[in-house]
Amino acid sequence: MAFSLNFASQVAVPVLPTPARGYWSKVLRQLMRDPVAMTAALVVFLIVCAAVFAPWLAPMDPYKGSMIKRLLPIGSEGYLLGTDELGRDMLSRLMYGGRLSLLMGVTPVLAAFGIGTSIGLLAGYVGGRVNMVIMRVLDVFYAFPSVLLAVAISGALGPGMTNSILALTLVFVPQVVRVAESVTTQVRKLDYIEAARMSGASAFSIIRVHVLGNVLGPVFVYATGLLSVSMILAAGLSFLGLGVKPPEPEWGLMLNTLRSAIFRNPWVAALPGLLIFITSIGFNLLADGVRSAMDIRR
Repeated sequence: MAFSLNFASQVAVPVLPTPARGYWSKVLRQLMRDPVAMTAALVVFLIVCAAVFAPWLAPMDPYKGSMIKRLLPIGSEGYLLGTDELGRDMLSRLMYGGRLSLLMGVTPVLAAFGIGTSIGLLAGYVGGRVNMVIMRVLDVFYAFPSVLLAVAISGALGPGMTNSILALTLVFVPQVVRVAESVTTQVRKLDYIEAARMSGASAFSIIRVHVLGNVLGPVFVYATGLLSVSMILAAGLSFLGLGVKPPEPEWGLMLNTLRSAIFRNPWVAALPGLLIFITSIGFNLLADGVRSAMDIRR
């Protein structure tokens, strides 16, 4: 058994010589015994359900406003969470806004997981000059903070949800590549990989059968941790006007448009930010629980 250091998250991740029988069932049982992780999973599940089923759960049209009902306080008759600066129902807009916010937060991580894992496998298994070229090119991205890099790329591409998702994907790919390359480099030195290579197995077969199963676990754990960061960055881009455009409901954009109401009705203005915070914390605690459950030293 060997361990590799996940440089991107500074967490030791296990590398198994062979997939242990019943390993994933043990991980699931360990995760279900973690009350913090289960609470976070429940919160995230409820938020996702509210967003997915918003057309059926939302009490009103999120785009329909009324100037005579602007900035009603929380608990107003017919408006459980009040109204925004244009008299639109906040509860309905928060439900619909979760759809775009979750889409912008989860999609870049999924795309980076697939792209980064593929590139990291190639760099780690081939090694040599190929590894050096790939990793040195990706090191350029580490010269800039994630927030600054996301704003710069999104600003260059132009505002819009698609460009924001692309910008965040480009920010996360180098981080996933580094984790995948680190684990692959450790795995390829194990005895059973060398035995498979000496038996005449092709590089593709070795990667698919022996290497990929060991790499996916640590990369998946790291990717789950990126979800909270992605949610915050996606909301930040929309807050700056680089993401979703009005009148679409999105938590970051709603937080921006409600800035002028912060002194008149602060509780309503704070609702989008509160949801961003709760969702990010939920993803973060769930990622910590998954990481602990997958630590075979336990």
